[in-house]
Amino acid sequence: MKKRFSIILPAAFSLLIASESQSQENYMFDGTTLSLSNSKISRIIEIRNDSVFTSGLFLEGRSLNYLGKESPEFKFMADGKQISSLTGWKLKGSDPVSDDFQGKGAVIKLTGTGAAEGVEVAVTYLMYENLPLIRKHLSFTNRSESDIKLEAVDNEALNLSFDYITTWVYHNYARMKHLGPFTGNWDDPVVVIHNTNQRGGIALGNEAPGVLKRTAYHTTDRNAEAGLTHPGQDFPFRKWLKPGETWQSPSTFIALYSDTDDGFSVVNTVVGDYVRKHLGTRISAIKNKPLFIYNTWYPFRTFVTDSLIREVAKAASECGIQEFIIDDGWQYNVGAKTTNKGWGGNYGDWHVDRNKFPGDLSSIFDYIRSLGMKPGLWMSIGSATEDAKVYQDHPEWFVIDRNGKTGNLHTTWEAHDFFTSCFGTEWFGYIKSVIVDLVRKHGLAYAKLDFSVATSAYINDPKVSGCYATNHPYHRDHEESFIVIYQNVLKLFDELHAEAPDLFIDCTFETAGKLQLQDYAFARHAEGNWLSNIENPFPTGALRMRQMAWWRSPALPAGSLVIGNLPLDSKNFEVDLKSLIGTLPIVLGDPRKLTPEKRASIKKWAGWMVRMQEKYDYMSFRQDLSGFGEPREGSWDGWSRINTDSQKGGIIGVFRHGSNETSRIVCVERLDPKARYSVLLAPEGKEIALLTGSQLATQGFRVELSEKYDGDVFEIRLKQ
Repeated sequence: MKKRFSIILPAAFSLLIASESQSQENYMFDGTTLSLSNSKISRIIEIRNDSVFTSGLFLEGRSLNYLGKESPEFKFMADGKQISSLTGWKLKGSDPVSDDFQGKGAVIKLTGTGAAEGVEVAVTYLMYENLPLIRKHLSFTNRSESDIKLEAVDNEALNLSFDYITTWVYHNYARMKHLGPFTGNWDDPVVVIHNTNQRGGIALGNEAPGVLKRTAYHTTDRNAEAGLTHPGQDFPFRKWLKPGETWQSPSTFIALYSDTDDGFSVVNTVVGDYVRKHLGTRISAIKNKPLFIYNTWYPFRTFVTDSLIREVAKAASECGIQEFIIDDGWQYNVGAKTTNKGWGGNYGDWHVDRNKFPGDLSSIFDYIRSLGMKPGLWMSIGSATEDAKVYQDHPEWFVIDRNGKTGNLHTTWEAHDFFTSCFGTEWFGYIKSVIVDLVRKHGLAYAKLDFSVATSAYINDPKVSGCYATNHPYHRDHEESFIVIYQNVLKLFDELHAEAPDLFIDCTFETAGKLQLQDYAFARHAEGNWLSNIENPFPTGALRMRQMAWWRSPALPAGSLVIGNLPLDSKNFEVDLKSLIGTLPIVLGDPRKLTPEKRASIKKWAGWMVRMQEKYDYMSFRQDLSGFGEPREGSWDGWSRINTDSQKGGIIGVFRHGSNETSRIVCVERLDPKARYSVLLAPEGKEIALLTGSQLATQGFRVELSEKYDGDVFEIRLKQ
């Protein structure tokens, strides 16, 4: 029987009806050629005979074609058969499209012939004003009478014109360099292919979730691919399409750049602007962004009580904390006893431990709010211990391992009574109801959602992953479980936001699936990502924190990076805090140990952050500080959070970490070259320089730090 695909676009895209001769502000279609163009980038897609391909990819103002030969518009496998756009296609139609984030473009709909008989594919392209970037996704619908196995989806399959011998691949959040054939992994939300002879290149962005990202270069001959993992990889993508079912691929994007020897510059500018303005991240969407968070995990672990929380919360409020999060230990299971474990006990039922909190959560949450802070909780989003009623009543809601037994994907440590739930089951509805009830009953404002759901951050064996069940309602086999689990977790976040619009979701790297993993998929659906647990004393802890922030941003929004666990009772906490201000400051420790004077000093910094956010919305921005590289021992490093949209200013941080140099010149870019700016030392606001934007970019100002391990933070303020 012939298998048929057709395309239905999701409601998020607004389709506009156009005439047979189509011409819009950013594209033109004459029946055989689709020309996409804004003020920065052009792409030419041709439909010739039975082939569909990109013949030209240009940066406006340059004659260089970034493509060396015809490039297929897509590749994928259907029921094990390799299919590309280069043979067997007829045009079915084309329409203009737009999205909710200022994107405009076109969709082309294709009907297969020959080897592709019965297959219809739609390709959607979106462009954004003043950005040399094109976003793209594919859509599929099965119109046959039998299921179809979809695999190896490549949204982009470009043939680049660059000489591969002189081409660097910037990978691992575009911070590391590679030479030669390359296949990326989960740590590659964006990859830059930079040719040293051309002094330019292309960024490939991949919005697939977690371990399902695949971005590759020169695996054959100068090919550049972006899409989902292939069969044979550790975590292969698969989607079974039932008759009449529609499925849309995650988006990818390409961005062109030139005239630089620094391939990372495209991430620092174009990609950063796209992510902030047009990707649709949750942290960008919320107006009142959190600035200063406290979490109880270190040093209290699970040993928290009502009386302890009241003492710690009062001390934290005197430090200017805005959100107060009670971590593991507030809960127990039906019929269970208070846990005596440091972690790993009483998961699944999520009842309040009345031995610890006799007044329920409402009482302690009311107290936290009375101190001017928002209350939050830690939860495992997809785990239950053996004593949980939900596990005993619904064992069918949990993952099955390769041996056919109930599985634990999180860790092999103390794993005998710890199980991972499967989001390919009705667990979805259960855990959603638990979280919504906590919001409605107690006023939960911040949810830290933790632990593995698809793959582990700690287990290296790829076979310990996903769900091997063949009878779960929403996935057919192990390979399909990955995309189903990820998409349902992200759907859960969306539905929680629909029920509780003000709920801040902190989805940890463990839930994302690998060590310190954050990507575009999770950033689009959750406001934050608890990225690490750094408990090293000063100065190592502060260095590791700045290293993690530098590594993950600006490829990912700095405001979404929740980097724990620096303690506010450290004797060097002021330098720690200056480091933390470069992302979303989360602090731990025991604030009761601080003197009233120390609490007041920290609160002064908290007030300064509030004023800076009100002036500059700095939490929406982060750039590399010109002339400063990766934080490391024996050097200087820094970060910049300048509002490049308004150009009214922002904040920067500068750090000396063991360097023998006692001073450095600091330059700040992307400000109005003709305007004057004051440079003010935080938090007191003492002016140390008055320079034009041009002078700040080219001459800079000198920062002196007498201590080998120290730092300063500055406000850059437009002079009225």
